Amino acid sequence: MIGLIFGETDFPKEILKKIKKRKVRYLIIDLSKRRVFKKDRYSHSVSIGQFGRIIKILKENNCKKVLFAGRVKKPNFSKLRLDLKGIYYMPRIIKSSKLGDAAILKEIIKILSQERIRTVSSLTFNPELTLKKGNYSKTKPNKEDKTDINKAIKTLNKLGKYNFSQGAVARNKKVIAIEGKGGTQKMLKRCKSKKSKNKGVLVKFPKKKQDLRIDLPTIGPQTLMQCKSAGLKGIVLKSKQNVFLERKKCITFANKNKMFIIAK
Repeated sequence: MIGLIFGETDFPKEILKKIKKRKVRYLIIDLSKRRVFKKDRYSHSVSIGQFGRIIKILKENNCKKVLFAGRVKKPNFSKLRLDLKGIYYMPRIIKSSKLGDAAILKEIIKILSQERIRTVSSLTFNPELTLKKGNYSKTKPNKEDKTDINKAIKTLNKLGKYNFSQGAVARNKKVIAIEGKGGTQKMLKRCKSKKSKNKGVLVKFPKKKQDLRIDLPTIGPQTLMQCKSAGLKGIVLKSKQNVFLERKKCITFANKNKMFIIAK
């Protein structure tokens, strides 16, 4: 039995499909705001402040390991429903939340570890959803594109270990945007340019000191469309440290629009 601790995004749905196909016994701790998995009979909709209930559900079902997938956004702590363990652990969660959404998950992992519940990689059942080193599109970066790629990578590498940025956009030899708390979509909206079409690159790399079991940079068709709308020419990911959804659809879109997709 594995405990699936799910938040927002489509990644958890892909994991669930594979787990059902392999007939692995599971239960879901649904932390999504919209209760995405409420129709699944093995799903438990739980507030992030109900640690006692979360741990009880896992232990009663003999779940000695859990998998995290999907985004868990910083909650409104004043409105959380807390149980006794929630009251005990919440100061740690509030403190970690100041470092970003991913830090909340890291703290939950530490709490579960204290309860002898081990966290496994989010790609355990879906290794096919990550890109290995290579170019996945017909279009390849030219000299100018490579300069932009290196600029964005250097910028991300210089960020501190507590920075929440996983992405940067470079165009015309300059970094024009770094991902903020609003995420990739908001960053790409800021990068729209009428003058520059099919120029520039989005680089999405894990943060420094990131726990690679959780919160890997995730790319899907929507990201490609947002890059196209922003006038960018390509996307670069870190080899084996990414989640790439709907691969065929993304590659078809990239080829049609003369964009590149690379894992370095």
